Order: sequence, then C-alpha cells, then structure tokens
Amino acid sequence: MRHASALTIAGSDSGGGAGIQADLKTFSALGVFGTSAITAITAQNTRGVFAVEAISPATVSAQIAAVLDDIPPQAIKIGMLASAEIVAAVAEALAGYDGPVVLDPVMVAKSGDALLAQEAEAALIERLLPRADVLTPNLPEAARLIGTAPARDASEVEAQGHALLALGTQAVVMKGGHAEGPTCTDRLVTAGGCTAMDQPRIGTSNTHGTGCTLSSAIAAELAKGAGLEQAVRRAQSWLHGAIRAADGLGIGGGHGPVHHFHEAWT
Repeated sequence: MRHASALTIAGSDSGGGAGIQADLKTFSALGVFGTSAITAITAQNTRGVFAVEAISPATVSAQIAAVLDDIPPQAIKIGMLASAEIVAAVAEALAGYDGPVVLDPVMVAKSGDALLAQEAEAALIERLLPRADVLTPNLPEAARLIGTAPARDASEVEAQGHALLALGTQAVVMKGGHAEGPTCTDRLVTAGGCTAMDQPRIGTSNTHGTGCTLSSAIAAELAKGAGLEQAVRRAQSWLHGAIRAADGLGIGGGHGPVHHFHEAWT
C-alpha cells in the first residue's frame, strides 16, 4: 500500500512562507508525501517581492511528467503560474491526470506585487479553470476573474461563486479573509448550493502564505480520501490553528508566515 502523496505546481518563495515551501510544509504537517514542480523563482521575504524569474515551460512540463510517471499523486495543487506559456504547459501536462485538482488563482502577493502576467489571466480561465475540481480565490481574485467589483456581502459572495462555476470549475471556496468583521467566513459553492464555514477572525499581521496553505491543505485532505466538504472543513480548521500560532514564530519584519507545524513543535 502506497502512502498518500500530493503534487504542488507553484512558484518558490525564498522567504519560506508561501508558494512551494508553504505547500510542502502543509503536506508534511498533514501526513502527506509532497512532490513539486516549480514554475518560477522569486526573491522575496516578509516585506515584499524583489525579483521574479519564470522557469521555462519545457522544464515545468518535464517536472510534472517526471512526478506523474513515478510518484502519481492522489491530488494536485496549482498555485503561481507566472505566464500564459506556463499555464498552457501545465494544462497540457495534466491532460491525462484524472485525480482531484485544487487551483489557487495566485495573482498578487500579500505585499501587492504582481505574480501573474495580465495576459496569462485569460489563459488561466480558458485552460485551467475547466480542469479544476476546486477553485480557491480570495474576494479580490474572484472579482478579477469574472470582471467585477469585490463582493460586499454574503449574497454577492455566493453569486460570484456561481459565476465562477459557470466558467467550468466544479467547486469554489470563496475565502473570506479580505472581508471585515469578527468572523472569517469561507463559503464552499457548488452546483448544489453554498455552505458557510466560520472561524473567529484573528488579529495578526502574520498571515503570509494563508492562501497557498489553505489550498494545499485541501489538496492534502483530498489525497487522504476525504470528501470535498470534509476536506475544506478540515483544512480551514487546521489553517485557523496555524494563524493563531503565527505570532509565536517571530519570523521577519513584515507579514510573517503562518505556523505550519503548530501541532508538532513545542
């Protein structure tokens, strides 16, 4: 019997809090063997992104092919893709893969720096959204994908989630981190309806990598065999603990990372 594994296709964060590094930490923390295909190398820390260099589409494809050939994952998480050419390469590389795919539409870093070329957004919508089993946008990302203003209330969040379903994805987790109020509500939107999942909002600036971490946690739970709603609930609860413990890390002078190993480190 093989141990559950998951593949992350994303960019590298030299600061260790987001991207490939956050995904692999998440997989490990949740008991899943992690593999990776790096799409871009970023020079960044908790204060900002200072350089981005995309990996060649051929090398991205080769990484994915090597993993699928020898270590077939039970789930795949897709994050930063940088360019339209890389989006196309990933879509083609996954043509024969039939497991669950979690797509985190990474467009802008916590610092405000762009992580996806504008011309790549159309390619993402056309080539990868229809392949995604779960899409995990924050409210600004969701609005950008459908060309509207960010949702202001629960009804608009649900409506935008259904608009994203119409683009081809099977389910959408509308993340509530950018909303206001004492409660952070993520909403799982499917053809069957909308399920709200609440957690108390935590007052901290150490939230670098939350989006990457949530999507990779969902992928890890799916890899272990959880159903969709169960996977999202488990991932959200675990991430809440990682955010709650983030201040105890004391990493960097800007937006520090969440504590991926809050359940293991003393």
